[in-house]
Amino acid sequence: MTKYSVVVVDDHTLLSQAIQTMVNTFEKFEVLYTCKNGQELVEQFTSSSENIPDIVLMDINMPILNGIETTEWIHKNHSEVNVMALSVEDDDKTVLKMLKAGAIGYLLKDTEKAVLEKALIEIAENGFYHSKNVTNLLMKSISGNAEEEIVLKEKEVIFLKLACTELTYKEIADRMCLSPKTIDGYRNCLFIKLNVKNRVGLVMYAIKNKIYTP
Repeated sequence: MTKYSVVVVDDHTLLSQAIQTMVNTFEKFEVLYTCKNGQELVEQFTSSSENIPDIVLMDINMPILNGIETTEWIHKNHSEVNVMALSVEDDDKTVLKMLKAGAIGYLLKDTEKAVLEKALIEIAENGFYHSKNVTNLLMKSISGNAEEEIVLKEKEVIFLKLACTELTYKEIADRMCLSPKTIDGYRNCLFIKLNVKNRVGLVMYAIKNKIYTP
């Protein structure tokens, strides 16, 4: 059985090794390698396409290049890769920053083994994972100023405009010369960034913010 590849990025060596050992016990996953910081991960990604995994488990507080900065780099350069935060940081601002950077899930390091495996499965099969705490946080973050802080990348704007048409997601992928998996990544990241749950929400946001005119 082909397994989903995972990379662990954490500056604590013993903890990183423990996470690696744990993930390797999961039936559907295997760890390709571990990194001590974001810069090491960037170097791995740029050295060979074989080093690019399906999922990255990302710590936040790291030297040289932290988790938020690294997630932004991955989202910009390899949006097909799903990033899930695995951190001790549980304050709302940090969680929101990580999600806005492009993470599609957020778990604390004291998470039970079964929860981590479930999260990885949902990310691999559905493209995102939201715990109840993160979902509640996203709902609370809605405010009059929320939309002013949202910055969309060029390809996200292109995708958003096409999502307002009758094209299917597969047809949008063909139009943008991207894989369906990459398009799923754009869609799920926009669901988080714009705090919407479906394509209708994307369309409403695009019209309201004059990104798309019917």
